[in-house]
Amino acid sequence: MAATITATMGGFAVGSHTSMASNRPLLKASVKVNSELGFVTSQLGGIKISCVSSGFKLPPTTLSAPFRPSLQPVARRICPFTGKKSNKANKVSHSNHKTKRLQFVNLQYKKIWWEAGKRYVKLRLSTKAIKTIEKNGLDAVAKKAGIDLSKE
Repeated sequence: MAATITATMGGFAVGSHTSMASNRPLLKASVKVNSELGFVTSQLGGIKISCVSSGFKLPPTTLSAPFRPSLQPVARRICPFTGKKSNKANKVSHSNHKTKRLQFVNLQYKKIWWEAGKRYVKLRLSTKAIKTIEKNGLDAVAKKAGIDLSKE
């Protein structure tokens, strides 16, 4: 397939035929050209890519994207079994001045024996959920909350 590929993101341009005389900085992007379907796909989000036919062959690995590690998920302060989450409240001073604050749930990391799976399961639970599990059992509370313990 013969094509000139140009990817633009904001004021930046990338291409196999961009001249070095232009003052625009180059940005590398990973691009795949599908000659049968006639479209171009990119691994970077928000990039507009145009494909123009010309008389040269483009190697498949001309452009490459830098390695960026994915963001790690942040643990939320919500109990998965009871659904308890932080409460918005006012902090009232001696002069009756009120400022907003959060009252967080008392979450604890707890290893609980799961009888059906014959192993310990490490969970982040509210203290209310721990008391409920001690009373009713882990399987019953997890089933009511709709949680699959085999994934944990």
